[in-house]
Amino acid sequence: MGGLRRNIFREYDVRGRVDTELTPEVAELVARSYGEWLSETAPGEAGKGVLVGRDNRRSSRALREAVIRGLGRAGLRVVDIGVVPTPVFYFSRVRYGVDGGVMITGSHNPPEYNGMKLARGFGTIYGEDIRELGRRAEALAGGEASGTAGAPGGAAAPAGAEKAAGEGATGATPGGGVPVTYRRPVRAYIRTIADRVRLGPRRLKVVVDAGNGTAGRIAVPLYEALGCEVIPLYCEPDGRFPNHWPDPVKPENLADLVRTVRDTGADCGLAFDGDADRLGVVDEQGNILWGDDLMILFWREILPRHPGTPVIVEVKCSQAVFDEARRLGGSPFFHRTGHSLIKAKMREIGALFAGEMSGHMFFADEYFGFDDAIYAGARLLRILSGSDRPLSDLLADRPRYHSTPETRITCPDEAKFEVVERVRRRYAGRGAEVVDVDGARVIFPDGWLLVRASNTQPALVVRCEGRTPEALAALKAEAMAALKEAGAETGLELPEW
Repeated sequence: MGGLRRNIFREYDVRGRVDTELTPEVAELVARSYGEWLSETAPGEAGKGVLVGRDNRRSSRALREAVIRGLGRAGLRVVDIGVVPTPVFYFSRVRYGVDGGVMITGSHNPPEYNGMKLARGFGTIYGEDIRELGRRAEALAGGEASGTAGAPGGAAAPAGAEKAAGEGATGATPGGGVPVTYRRPVRAYIRTIADRVRLGPRRLKVVVDAGNGTAGRIAVPLYEALGCEVIPLYCEPDGRFPNHWPDPVKPENLADLVRTVRDTGADCGLAFDGDADRLGVVDEQGNILWGDDLMILFWREILPRHPGTPVIVEVKCSQAVFDEARRLGGSPFFHRTGHSLIKAKMREIGALFAGEMSGHMFFADEYFGFDDAIYAGARLLRILSGSDRPLSDLLADRPRYHSTPETRITCPDEAKFEVVERVRRRYAGRGAEVVDVDGARVIFPDGWLLVRASNTQPALVVRCEGRTPEALAALKAEAMAALKEAGAETGLELPEW
């Protein structure tokens, strides 16, 4: 099997173009490498089997069959949960007591991309573990080319089998294919959230934009079961994503949701990415609430009940989150960006909630601690239904700063970390306060600037925030000057800020 490219092994997952990078042949290699690695490093977990779920992208079915073949060649039992959002995949690991898992999803990326999230224990693997799988896959690819990779482990269950199978059914291809047990966790998932989240007396009207991803067929019946009037928008699964990319972080992807909320007089709008682990929110006026805003709302509910609890603040977040958490009695500290990293830190310190600018929200106070945008939407509806105030008013008193959006500047992978280090040294040498847990967040009396290396793209991530518009303008100029100096040898194309 040729064509294995190292760039598909990212910090948090495996991801690439399905026509040239993450082909079925490559997916089989990765799954086999993962299965063998899991059996060696966690034999007890591997013995429970491996969950396999997938999103509704057109390429996901073929990748699912390849993944099952690869796991079979590693000698593992497969538990197939069908087409599900990533949070249902996480939920299924708890429900069925299966620690290992492969979630096939391109998340918020365009339809020509797909990916694999790989689980072990409670979380998903990342960093050095992902790189180790890459090394193993390369070795297997070399063995395939020379004919020394071992005998096949059988074919995957046929494509029609998963559709026909009921809960707990087992199947395999004729002639000794990979044994597959089928589970269907969606009803249990909906019931679990409906039992845990009870809305207040106010009946809400909510628009749900699933972006033609996996969330629509779950979020709509769930929120209706909670007592809401739900207006569905692009809730039919369509892996081509014909209406907009399923990425609620980009304002252009929320334009139809904004318009529908205004036209229908809805109390709010909820948007999901392709695999429903990231949440976007629009208030009743059509204003977009970013991850910072949502974190403040959720901490205002949680911290009064749990004073002194640690508050993980992603390094890209507004100072408003830090200030508000401290005002509410929490103990905030900055941490690295990345859903796998945040989940691991939450478990380490016993944190009850965390969030990311990108819309990942992690609840461990009344839930399982994984990032679940559908559940996060239900928690937001609970807050809103318990108040007679509109959503826009609930954040009217939040600390206000002036900030840029998260800006990405193309920078070669081999240069991006050195550019960040030069920025860090520039300000540390001047005696400035620099938070360097993830890049360089430089603190000034009237604001801050951040330069960090993206873990998923050949890019730098830049953001600035000031207490006044004038302070923001000065910080933007400062950031551009620092990048111009630090990136002089890489030919950075700086944005027109």
